[in-house]
Amino acid sequence: MSENLISLQGVTKSFETKGGTIHALKGIDLDIRAGDSYGIIGLSGAGKSTLVRCINLLEVPTEGKVIFDGKSLIGLKTRDLNLERRKIAMIFQQFNLLMQRDAIGNVCFPLEIAGVPKKEAREKAMELLKLVDLEDRAHSYPSQLSGGQKQRVGIARALACDPKVLLCDEATSALDPKTTRSILALLKKINRELGITLVVITHEMDVIKQVCNKVAIIEEGQIVERGEVQDIFTKPKSQAARKLFFPAGEGKETELGISHSNRIRLVFEDANTYDPVVANMILELKAPVNILYADMDVVDDVQRGQMVICLSDDSDIADKQKAYLSAHNVSFEEVREEDE
Repeated sequence: MSENLISLQGVTKSFETKGGTIHALKGIDLDIRAGDSYGIIGLSGAGKSTLVRCINLLEVPTEGKVIFDGKSLIGLKTRDLNLERRKIAMIFQQFNLLMQRDAIGNVCFPLEIAGVPKKEAREKAMELLKLVDLEDRAHSYPSQLSGGQKQRVGIARALACDPKVLLCDEATSALDPKTTRSILALLKKINRELGITLVVITHEMDVIKQVCNKVAIIEEGQIVERGEVQDIFTKPKSQAARKLFFPAGEGKETELGISHSNRIRLVFEDANTYDPVVANMILELKAPVNILYADMDVVDDVQRGQMVICLSDDSDIADKQKAYLSAHNVSFEEVREEDE
């Protein structure tokens, strides 16, 4: 699958408040292909939640077009818009379950609204609860479920009407790390096995790394960088991307009295991830380096590592260190002061 399923064209959204006009989105252009797991990441107030709500027209853009599955959503009659919205399901940070219904009743709810016969609806709901590994809790009420279990019910409910897109608005922010990993693994399974396109809204880069193949970085209502996750991880172009992908500016170096000069970020990919390149470089050149930060990640199913180091203050030795890294196929970039 390669065609654009979602296309935002010049989408602008402004809100009038007592304090004046707030420009939440400023001319957003974004294409999401069928089958993508597309992450939209930004800090609080960047506009990401407004953006995702424009996709299903819960927020109507002030300007621009929203094209879904070849149709322009803006201007559709209410009945036609609701039919298109059934293809765009959504899961939320706070689950939004009906407390007076058990798990199977919650999953049945959208089917009932769509007019599916009760017996057929319950059979499908049970299949979906099985898909999310929760069939044994079909008759449990939300108050009897953990946060992760509630989110699984929410996912099953979102899948009830066979959507083409699943919008995930901070869907793991209320969960602990272990539960977050299990929910992200489930979303990845749904994307790959069912072919459902994911749009993941988050402020956490780890979520993007674990579940997405593409990412758009939004800042102050504008997309400042977009592309394949592994490409942006390896060579981020924008300051916002560099800040999100590696925490070089947490201030720990200053606290420890470490020099900020001549810092570089190394990226290790699959074949050289586990090679002791830096250790070997120190031994061969007989020149130490300060290691400021190091981490190992799986990005889009590829094992990758990153490290921020300070090279020698001697420019000749620093040049030799860079040459050594290049000769051993280690990608690196300088860490500038504005990345802090």
